[in-house]
Order: sequence, then structure tokens, then C-alpha cells
Amino acid sequence: MAQDIPAWVDGELVPAEKLDVHLKGLRHKAVSVFVMRDGRTLLQRRALEKYHTPGLWANACCTHPHWSEAPRDCALRRLDEELGLRGLDPLYRGQVEYRAEVGGGMTEHELVDIFVAEAGAGVEPAPNAAEVMDTAWLTLPELRARITAEPEAFTPWLRIYLAEHGEMILG
Repeated sequence: MAQDIPAWVDGELVPAEKLDVHLKGLRHKAVSVFVMRDGRTLLQRRALEKYHTPGLWANACCTHPHWSEAPRDCALRRLDEELGLRGLDPLYRGQVEYRAEVGGGMTEHELVDIFVAEAGAGVEPAPNAAEVMDTAWLTLPELRARITAEPEAFTPWLRIYLAEHGEMILG
């Protein structure tokens, strides 16, 4: 099923089909959520069925809002749909823009609203297997060490977030 997301076409923000946006490398809106617990961040390994970057590790939730959907509402929706996480209070941290090749002739050129949510003790994801094949909680030093050792195992956007915006996102 095609999904329309907010994208800029000829300088105007319009609803555009998600796959088409990525194939053309159009600048579009996105939402990214980091979930923290006891000094660790939740990572998800993207399901192998994903149409780009399958099997790669990413932050807790990365997605596109539906046309006219508020970013925070999108964050809450996708935390539930991807990870079965409800009741979190994602706090807005700012906006970043990046452009990265994601394979298969596709490009992510995103204007991203970043959120960080604190998970209580014992909160564990219940991943949707169509979206997520694995999860892990890592400290930031552990995550940085793993990205340094094996960068190709991580999504381009997670590497960009940590390298260029880590202080803004995670303090």
C-alpha cells in the first residue's frame, strides 16, 4: 500500500508517495526517536523485509509522518507500531537535516524532528517482526565503539546523528 508523506517538490510541500520520494532523493519530513533507560539507548535492527537498509541497526524509531500528522503524534504511533512501546513521553530535542544513500538507488534527504523518551525500569520492547528483527540496549560509549568497529552494520542516519548531532540529541 502506497503511503503519502510530506515532501518538497518544486519548492512546495506536498503529499508524495514514500517510495517515489526515496527513489528521487526528494527532501522530505521525518521523525526519529531515541529511547533511553538507565544510561542506555534502545537500538532496533531493521527487519530483512524493509525496502531499504534491511538488517541494519538504527535508533529506536525512525519514520515518516503521514500527510498532516504532527511529529510527536507520529513518534508515539510508530513507537507502538514498531516496538509495542506505549506510555512514553517523547520530548522534542530539535531538528536536523541530512542526505544519505541507503542502497537500491534510494536516497534519504530528510528534515528530521528528533525526540528523546525516557523508559522506566523494566520497560522492554515487544517488536513487530515485520519492522524489527532484534533490539539491544547500549551505552553511548558501547554504541560508538561498535559503530567504529563495524560502521556498515548501522544505518547511515544513526552514524550521522551521533557524529554530527550527538550532543544535541543525547546530551
